[in-house]
Amino acid sequence: MSLSRRLALVFRTKASKILDRAEDPREVLDYSYRRQLELLQQVRRGVADVATSRKRLELQVRQLQESGGKLSEQARQAVAAGRDDLAREALSRRGGVTGQIEDLGRQHASLRAEEDRLMLAAQRLQAKVEAFRIRKETVKATYTAAEAQTKIGEAFAGVSEEMGDVGLAIQRAEDKTQQMQARAGAIDELLASGALDDATATGPRDDIQAELDRLSATTDVDRELATIKGTLPAAGPPRAIGTASPGAEPEAPPLEGRS
Repeated sequence: MSLSRRLALVFRTKASKILDRAEDPREVLDYSYRRQLELLQQVRRGVADVATSRKRLELQVRQLQESGGKLSEQARQAVAAGRDDLAREALSRRGGVTGQIEDLGRQHASLRAEEDRLMLAAQRLQAKVEAFRIRKETVKATYTAAEAQTKIGEAFAGVSEEMGDVGLAIQRAEDKTQQMQARAGAIDELLASGALDDATATGPRDDIQAELDRLSATTDVDRELATIKGTLPAAGPPRAIGTASPGAEPEAPPLEGRS
């Protein structure tokens, strides 16, 4: 295939696709309906023209009939006046008028037949146009419903795809939130165990400072213990083990050799 033929084929293919996208069946149907109405109007104008011509012939026939009647009357008057030559001329003219009336009669009959034929054609065409109009509206309604259904389906598809992306975003946000929570918990545990220094504490924290803190805590405990002892009632000196209390009888010495 030559380059020019390939280019022509590509051009026709692209043009066909563009026309398919640009073509709206409803507009095509409306245009066809308008064309049919124009044809129907032309047929009706033809019927009106034929009817007008028929009416003109009828007027001419009536005028010729009146002229023929007048010539007959003139022929009688000429005979009564003894002017046979004038009567013969009047009768001759009346014969020509009669021939014209017959010709116009044949034309009138032809026009009547043509008018009837055009009226029948107009009626049939009007019935076809009306049937096409009903079919057109049905097809347009069906196409509009299908188009709306297609748009709704496309909208749902777009929403589903977008919701899928939103779902992935939410999942990523939840994963990051869980990671941040886990990291925060780990940092709290490390701070509590002393593995990490608390940046919010004032002053440096080293081993000496930790020892001083422990001594201070021990001193506070001893001071609190002394305070508790000071609140207790005073007691006598501790009694030695084996010493009898005042007023008590002395214990008898153990008997040796007693059987």
